[in-house]
Amino acid sequence: MPRIAVIGSCISRDLWPIRGGNAAALLYISRTSFPSLFAAPVEGFQPSEGLPGDLRRHEHNALLADLQKTALARLVAYRPTHIIFDFIDERFDLLCADSTLVTDSAELHRSGYRAQPVFQAMRSIPRLSGGCERLWLEGLGEFVALLRATPLAQASLILHAARWAETQRLANGRLAPLRDVELLAGRPVEIADYNALLARQDAAFAEAMPAFARVEARDLQVADAAHQWGLSPFHYVPAYYAEIRRRLEALGLEGAFSAPETPPSTPSFDARPDAPSAPAA
Repeated sequence: MPRIAVIGSCISRDLWPIRGGNAAALLYISRTSFPSLFAAPVEGFQPSEGLPGDLRRHEHNALLADLQKTALARLVAYRPTHIIFDFIDERFDLLCADSTLVTDSAELHRSGYRAQPVFQAMRSIPRLSGGCERLWLEGLGEFVALLRATPLAQASLILHAARWAETQRLANGRLAPLRDVELLAGRPVEIADYNALLARQDAAFAEAMPAFARVEARDLQVADAAHQWGLSPFHYVPAYYAEIRRRLEALGLEGAFSAPETPPSTPSFDARPDAPSAPAA
């Protein structure tokens, strides 16, 4: 059975059912960024003993991994046979201090940690800025070096290339433009700006990485107003996930999405993703 690691977002995680799928064979690293993965742990950060804000356990775990910088050690120890990358989570701004970088994710805001002095003193690096793009490219280079120097060199690499949907399917089946998208509450964004960023990231990945496979289904990238996580530019219609699963199975992941004989009682990933929202038309 393949041992799969996802470094990405819910578009790859949602290929596995929340319950009943073979999620036990999946390591999911999310709400981070290439430069944040390689930064130092946040000095002075005080984690909550319980679940802060309205976060669920797996959301909090993903947030702690980004702040305490534990994701790469887990990834190497997991020794995946396959690593799936997608860059949809590479949309949040970064926060910078003298000694570290962190992802200014929705979970960081919802947790209440953002109010701690250590974060208040950090400088914001906008995701669409040239400075953030340079940091991302440096992080990509560091990841390539990590691949070559660790057992990750034996893993098959897969790029799940996606874009933010510009069209939504309404509950009545009609298609309509997707408008009024917010990255975080009160922060409207333009879909085209982030799709241009994703195109640049895909191109840089292709140039820097050793051999990898690419899966995409651009013609099926339609936002679904009835999606279980709500309307978002990257909560797609069911046909999208079915097609990407089919293409991954053709790459040797046969059986990776089928239900085990005894489904796990708890999913091995975050069961409540947070994403940009757009009101249904």
